[in-house]
Amino acid sequence: MASGADPGREVVLETSRLLLRPWRVAEAAVQRELWTERDPRVPPHRRIDAEGRPTVADLEEAIRTQKPSSIGLLAIERKAEGDVIGYCGLIDSGRGPEAEPELAFELLRRVWRQGYATEASLAVLAWARASGYRRLWATVWDWNTPSRRVLAKIGFTETERREADPVHGTTLFTTIEL
Repeated sequence: MASGADPGREVVLETSRLLLRPWRVAEAAVQRELWTERDPRVPPHRRIDAEGRPTVADLEEAIRTQKPSSIGLLAIERKAEGDVIGYCGLIDSGRGPEAEPELAFELLRRVWRQGYATEASLAVLAWARASGYRRLWATVWDWNTPSRRVLAKIGFTETERREADPVHGTTLFTTIEL
């Protein structure tokens, strides 16, 4: 854990247009919408299954039981509209070195191409830097051109590391020095 990160404290970040904060139970339907919009190339465990899971109730329970943390996926709320449009934050994916979390973000399709992913990610990078992290990772599928553009725009560079999957595409590993 970074020296400035407090594992028991919830993170709330603010930009000119956005508020990044913990999820509320009432916003589970937004999480479910994200699940339904995922590209069919995304692995099955990250998409709605044949039984319709996760349901809104499943996601409500996950939000309800999530413990406060200084690392995690924060809801992205547009301040002017007061609506939640996705998530951005840091996760411990286990794929990078210890004490080097992974940046992750996902937004509803209706708000793509408006700069929200870049704005939210820059806020998370600033928080990570202030918290003492030295380097972050991000993974992205080779076919996910919009996310690759966001990562490049905010300073991530692709490494030589790749994980090829003939069904879902190649996962590219990117990193940024803070």
